[in-house]
Amino acid sequence: MTIANSPYQAFASLLTASGHNVSPAELHGMLLGRSCAGAGFDNEGWLIDAAELLEGDIQDNVRNALIGLQEMVKGELTGDDVTVVTVVLLLPTDDAPLADRAAALGEWCQGFLSGFGLNCRDSSMLSTDATVVLQDLAAISQVQDALEESEDGESDYMEVMEYLRVAPLLLFSETKKADVPPAAKPSLH
Repeated sequence: MTIANSPYQAFASLLTASGHNVSPAELHGMLLGRSCAGAGFDNEGWLIDAAELLEGDIQDNVRNALIGLQEMVKGELTGDDVTVVTVVLLLPTDDAPLADRAAALGEWCQGFLSGFGLNCRDSSMLSTDATVVLQDLAAISQVQDALEESEDGESDYMEVMEYLRVAPLLLFSETKKADVPPAAKPSLH
């Protein structure tokens, strides 16, 4: 039995009640992907991308929830609190079946890759580490059926989830460095 008032379940209920058949995990992944690719945090750009994924008009209650989600992500990626060095993933709670949680991880990765791909200005500027992270996300997006309901399956899930909580920070810092123009070298006369 899942916790009825979890953030994931609340967002899923809101989307379903509004006629949107999209996973909150995929939506959150897309938001983080686009943010990590350098799309910025303006509401209108995010709402345009979200509307495309949601395939329709966004009602005010969904719009407000999307803006709130973006504010949370902005705080996680740009906050000054050095004690918080991970991203909170919008995923089902630990009491949901492992298959459901693994499927949501895959959806999150697919959303992230989609958001990153649509907004990345120049992927050739990414470091080897950043490229490996993107390849890992692509691989993780395909493994949702590989986890079995077992202690090992739970352990594997937790390990992947922890990786996904820090991976966006690497990509965000990488693209932030790319946005900073190089310092002008003093000319020698």
